[in-house]
Amino acid sequence: MPSIGQPAPQFTTSAVVDGGDFKDISLSDYKGQWVVLFFYPLDFTFVCPTELTQFRDLHKQFTEQNAVVLGVSVDSVHSHKRWIKDDLGNLGYPLLGDMTKRMSRDYGVLLEEQGIATRGTFIIDPEGTIQYMGIHNLNVGRDAREILRVLTALKSGELCAAGWKPGDKHVVAG
Repeated sequence: MPSIGQPAPQFTTSAVVDGGDFKDISLSDYKGQWVVLFFYPLDFTFVCPTELTQFRDLHKQFTEQNAVVLGVSVDSVHSHKRWIKDDLGNLGYPLLGDMTKRMSRDYGVLLEEQGIATRGTFIIDPEGTIQYMGIHNLNVGRDAREILRVLTALKSGELCAAGWKPGDKHVVAG
């Protein structure tokens, strides 16, 4: 399982991008940018669309932070495309397919018995190092606003107290 301060596991996989096109995506495509990589259990479920649409609603703010958002599940890209078309609408960020479950295993979020990923979130810095990771129970959705807050705090390079938000003072060491 990966850990903070370690290189993020590399991947290349198929994704659905804006307009419903299929494209192979690699982590190395985003060298020099921050990456918010989040895993979710399955398409066409109950909690997952609330997360995906919240990331969509905050997509502009992530982009302003020089960050790309990538969503991943064990579904096929064809399932992703149908879900986007029928239910979600344009997300503004790619959905990656992980049918082999390799990415989910490499990132330590695969629930082997169920064959799906739990809700894992990773923030990867421009050099490809994991700076944040959080894993949620299947029943509890993550809050994209909190992920954006953590990303902004990480990018500040400063000490940030609990509840810190942009505009707040940083903690002074010593």
